[in-house]
Amino acid sequence: MSIHPRVADVTERVVRRSKGPRSRYLDRIDAAGERARSYPRKALGCANQAHSFAGCGAADKERLRAGIGPNLAIVTSYNDMLSAHQPYERFPELIRQAAREAGGTAQVAGGVPAMCDGVTQGEAGMELSLFSRDVIALATAVAMSHQTFDAAVYLGICDKIVPGLVMGALAFGHVPGIFIPAGPMPSGLPNDEKSRVRQLHAEGKVSREALLEAEAKSYHAPGTCTFYGTANTNQMLMEVMGVHMPGSAFVNPNTPLRDTLTREAVKRALALTASGNEYTPIGRVMDERAFVNGIVALHATGGSTNHTIHLIAMAAAGGIELTWDDFSALAAVTPLLCRIYPNGKADVNHFHAAGGTGFLTRELLDGGLLHEDVDTVFGRGLRAYVTEPGLAADGGIEWRQPAAASGDTNVLRAIADPFQPTGGLTLLDGDLGRAVIKTSAVAPERHVIEAPARVFHSQEALQAAFRGGELTEDFVAVVRFQGPKANGMPELHKLMPPLGVLQDRGRRVALVTDGRLSGASGKVPAAIHVTPEAVDGGAIAKIREGDMIRLDAVRGRLEVKVDPAEWARRPLATADLAPSHEGVGRELFSAFRGTVGPAERGAAIFGTVAA
Repeated sequence: MSIHPRVADVTERVVRRSKGPRSRYLDRIDAAGERARSYPRKALGCANQAHSFAGCGAADKERLRAGIGPNLAIVTSYNDMLSAHQPYERFPELIRQAAREAGGTAQVAGGVPAMCDGVTQGEAGMELSLFSRDVIALATAVAMSHQTFDAAVYLGICDKIVPGLVMGALAFGHVPGIFIPAGPMPSGLPNDEKSRVRQLHAEGKVSREALLEAEAKSYHAPGTCTFYGTANTNQMLMEVMGVHMPGSAFVNPNTPLRDTLTREAVKRALALTASGNEYTPIGRVMDERAFVNGIVALHATGGSTNHTIHLIAMAAAGGIELTWDDFSALAAVTPLLCRIYPNGKADVNHFHAAGGTGFLTRELLDGGLLHEDVDTVFGRGLRAYVTEPGLAADGGIEWRQPAAASGDTNVLRAIADPFQPTGGLTLLDGDLGRAVIKTSAVAPERHVIEAPARVFHSQEALQAAFRGGELTEDFVAVVRFQGPKANGMPELHKLMPPLGVLQDRGRRVALVTDGRLSGASGKVPAAIHVTPEAVDGGAIAKIREGDMIRLDAVRGRLEVKVDPAEWARRPLATADLAPSHEGVGRELFSAFRGTVGPAERGAAIFGTVAA
């Protein structure tokens, strides 16, 4: 199947735009790769080497001392507080044993922090969440800086962890790397029922105890949360972008198939080193075509809006410049093939059972929407990812073709019968700046909202107005001073239950914010990531109570109905941000707030595109 003209055009634009920085990046990793053709630890001094294997067991120590076989870095985000990351506790020994069987060794090179937005929602810690991505990138670089590794496996799942690991991995782009997931927890309380209880609690109709019971039944076991938020979007992206083993994203934790896939990933990583015949540096796998494939898959699955930020920062780490215009151009030709909560009732286990990423990849390839001729960690060509893994009789992996038809067309569809012709992610532009909106879960009659502004400088202020019975008419909630420079750009999910209640009561409501909502944003129309942000001179800081705001997701416009002369002379509002700059560790991140770029450029502290 020939590539779709729009996909080809966007890819060419990205290649042309990125030519200088990408060329310099490839020159750098190619030079490092040449040095790596002999095991890099052999170039270290004796004391350096002795330090690097002093803690190993006798057999591994002897192999490392003699320079026999490749050495694999394990960069892990394990902690046992977070359900998604708890299964990684078992992985290092599993990986070490698989490496020995393949003639190599493996060491935990380092750990990276892994915080949970589900725990910090509405709390002060959420203001560190986005910045944790860049901390993870830095921690990954520290782990890999010992230069005693021939390949790496990266253990990460959730919102900022995978993007941060990718950024760190691309800084060592000459080193082959594979991302190893741990899988989603089994299905619990249906996500739409959980959402219903949340909304009832916001209305005061059910107790806190009932709400906690519903949440505990939803988040109930080791593994990733089952809704299609940023964490599970990460896993889909890593597979479609060719840095997972095929079909591995949504296999449940602590199962024989999960463990076997992990062992196979280790063996594959060791086969890709510079000393072998299949040298495949991760910096070449994650090229312009891979990132375009990722954006297409994001749209086709109705994935997390956080990736309009993360994919830009990830690409920049490899010298590639993506823009929101690329996202918009691809959204216009990518059909929505999935309905996974919050864009439907199903969870990721239902998606996996219906055909999963293998089915999805085949449909997008056959529709000409994905680049097939790419390098992956599994070999040449993305067609190899049109497969499903199963356990073979000998205990290994048996690769099978996905079913010809979806197992559940309410969850996953063929490209000939999409849920809608576009993926439902729209770029908004206008005199309030630029923003993105996810419309795939929003009823069509709410894609255009025009109503007076109600202005708030925190989500707590809006919640107080809701509880006080002040929000009785149609309105557009403007929640500003929530951008990366202001307070780290927290997610504002605590706004969704009250706004959902008001919408269900017949009010026409919408949200406009320079903050985030992520993949769990749902039925309320929300213009998010508004840039420039309020604290950076953005026009959102000019809005006053009662200004008529028009959010038009059909035409892609975000406008204020104020006389242009008055608008031009209107001063910018200010806010006291001191309470967001100290406590819960926030005082340690002042340098991040001072150097972070805008959301449209990835909201990163590292600059826009790697030099």
